[in-house]
Amino acid sequence: LILKGVCIPGQRINEPDVAGRLGVSRVPVREALRELESSGLVVARKHSGVFVRELDGPEIRDLYEMRGLLDGFAGRQAAQLGKAAKAALLAELTASVQAMQEAADRHSVQEYYAENLRFHWTIVAAAHNHALAETYRGIVQKLHLSRLKNLSQDVGMQSSITEHREIVQALTEGDPQRCEALMASHVGIAFKR
Repeated sequence: LILKGVCIPGQRINEPDVAGRLGVSRVPVREALRELESSGLVVARKHSGVFVRELDGPEIRDLYEMRGLLDGFAGRQAAQLGKAAKAALLAELTASVQAMQEAADRHSVQEYYAENLRFHWTIVAAAHNHALAETYRGIVQKLHLSRLKNLSQDVGMQSSITEHREIVQALTEGDPQRCEALMASHVGIAFKR
């Protein structure tokens, strides 16, 4: 519900309501909220309850900086894949860029955003590095809280698609340094947008 934007940053999560909605007792809900707190998606306030976490500017900047490093590393690794693995990756990324373009043409920011996440996750997964994937997932989940606020705005989708195409081209050429630089730059530009 948090990642879908049903529960928005700053909103109080009512344990009994969630338990009723899911048809479970409050115990598993309480356990789930503790897990969400440890992942950074909610915050428990003594005598107030549990709230969907709101990120401040410096924390968002820090997360984008880390994400830029991780995306860059993943891009470098993906550019060095063997021929068959790279061909499969490129086919998936090309389809993803096409889906982003179609979403942008329909002005569907949410569809675009979901496809954008899939594009980046595909590259991260192609790096075959479990620690990278786990760290990346945690950062993207936290950033998702701040990005939910911007999903109603068509900010820079065409520029972002151009950047994605450049990344695919660098991967096609098998240029690890350029791919790393483009991935990191793309994340930095996304932060500025």
